Amino acid sequence: MSNFSLEKTIEILERTPIVLNSLLHGISDEWISANEGGETWTVFDVIGHLAHGEKTDWIPRMEIILSHSTDKTFPTFDRFAQFEESKGKSLNELLTEFAELREESITVLKSKNLKDVQLNLKGIHPAFGEVTLAQLLATWLVHDLDHIAQISRILAKQ
Repeated sequence: MSNFSLEKTIEILERTPIVLNSLLHGISDEWISANEGGETWTVFDVIGHLAHGEKTDWIPRMEIILSHSTDKTFPTFDRFAQFEESKGKSLNELLTEFAELREESITVLKSKNLKDVQLNLKGIHPAFGEVTLAQLLATWLVHDLDHIAQISRILAKQ
């Protein structure tokens, strides 16, 4: 991935919780409990999904790629775990949890001092097969931006 930049990726990953907190902290329930129709997610669901991913997806998969294990297969990610994990929490609690988890993730990511040789190491995604660490990190960035866009769409449709 010749145009992948870890520094530029971190610039966005660090800002995602700030953007979401600025947009969503303290807004009324009507904004956060509506969806885009049918089986689509609410703003609350999306924030719960981001928090769950922070615990079980990006950094754990990076650690698998960087490990000395011969099995580099990622566990399957549960895209719907937030429905159970978010029960009893407020949106503000989820925003705080996500921000704290992301800060920890960024600290771990920066502590690795990744070089091109590590960024080219591969893991095995359960659906996509071989992926490099650079591809995983780029996907993390795009995942953030996609969910920011999704939240904006949900709010706009209200």
